[in-house]
Amino acid sequence: MFVFQSVAFFLLQITSLFIWGILVVVIIPFLNLDKRYKITMLWPKLNLKLAEYLIGIKFELNGSHILDRNLNSNVILCSNHQSTWETFFIASYLKKPVCFIFKRELLFIPFFGWGIFLLNMIHINRKAGRNAIQTIINEAPKQFALGRWLVFFPEGTRVRLLEKKRYKIGAAVIATELNVPIIPIAHNAGQFWKKNAFIKKPGTIIVKIGNEIYPDGKSPDQIISLVREQIEKLKDEIA
Repeated sequence: MFVFQSVAFFLLQITSLFIWGILVVVIIPFLNLDKRYKITMLWPKLNLKLAEYLIGIKFELNGSHILDRNLNSNVILCSNHQSTWETFFIASYLKKPVCFIFKRELLFIPFFGWGIFLLNMIHINRKAGRNAIQTIINEAPKQFALGRWLVFFPEGTRVRLLEKKRYKIGAAVIATELNVPIIPIAHNAGQFWKKNAFIKKPGTIIVKIGNEIYPDGKSPDQIISLVREQIEKLKDEIA
């Protein structure tokens, strides 16, 4: 069941990545950063459209007003991480450009890695510990100056639907150091687009936006605890 649709999606995804990759290599280096971002984000948006029309994966966004009232503010987004879907969604469907904090190994993926390299996002060596966090602290103001929100997946990796992971403290440290709020995001993408699963299922992914969490003198441990609390509560509401 859904094998044919998933095969069709995969073939179109790979074909479009190849075409997009050529575009990235040939054209994008000569464009300014804003145009690079807009063109690059056409590919994740295309993937979401293909998933919708070929497989039947749709989405419903709740709490968009919270994002809207922060369009002119520096913000850190913290989302649970279950699949590739939420990466595509956050990158291409929000009203504000974003900067992902990602492991530098992704830069070596043909086409995909080249594309994100040209967007001047923040890549880190995850084994560097405190030095990695210091890199983000140093680079984040530049991203805010570009009008971008920062995006963290505090679980650190994609997590299966009912699996629980300890939240990494990095986003909370950045929030306290730079005095910016965190907006939690929760979803159930893993129910239809599972981690490492070739076969995808039709359905409606629910995305819920939580309330802003301001540093206000809190410690990073307190902040990340509040982030986890909100995300887990929103996940329970979705379930």
